Amino acid sequence: MSQNALLRSGKGLGIPGTARKTKLKLAAAAPKELRSEVRREFRQTEPDSADDRNDHFAVRNGVRCAGVHLIVDLHRAERLDDIGHIEATLRRCVIAARATLLHIHLHHFHPNGVSGVAVLAESHISIHTWPDAGYAALDVFMCGSADPDACIPVLREAFGAKHVGVSEILRGQGA
Repeated sequence: MSQNALLRSGKGLGIPGTARKTKLKLAAAAPKELRSEVRREFRQTEPDSADDRNDHFAVRNGVRCAGVHLIVDLHRAERLDDIGHIEATLRRCVIAARATLLHIHLHHFHPNGVSGVAVLAESHISIHTWPDAGYAALDVFMCGSADPDACIPVLREAFGAKHVGVSEILRGQGA
């Protein structure tokens, strides 16, 4: 059976858009740590002044930036054509990074390979795989207090990568 596209969505989690001002109602099926993290992330509070406003910028090694962007290369990796495993791994990355999952979309190419993205309140994690070459390319971009570095050991273990290359870009410095 040919699959042209596979859409897997976390819409049932009840995670609000950025403009929503209503109280959250989270699905009981969502992991407990995710439900509590979402509640913390989306509490509605009014800042006392412009200086107190949370702009969701990150601070890395003393540098204020819009977010930390990791470019990740997995070499001699396995299970790169297993779309269920890839989705589960992206979900584990989100939890490890203390991020907020909004949506996952994965596309399975034929004869093999997967491309997809986990859209986060803090930005995204994208993946593109070449199973025949044992290679996967990922972007892990997060702002605010999320920890993109926490994704690296999750990815290394999940895909059994023999070599992991990571480059870092601090986006929006001086913005």
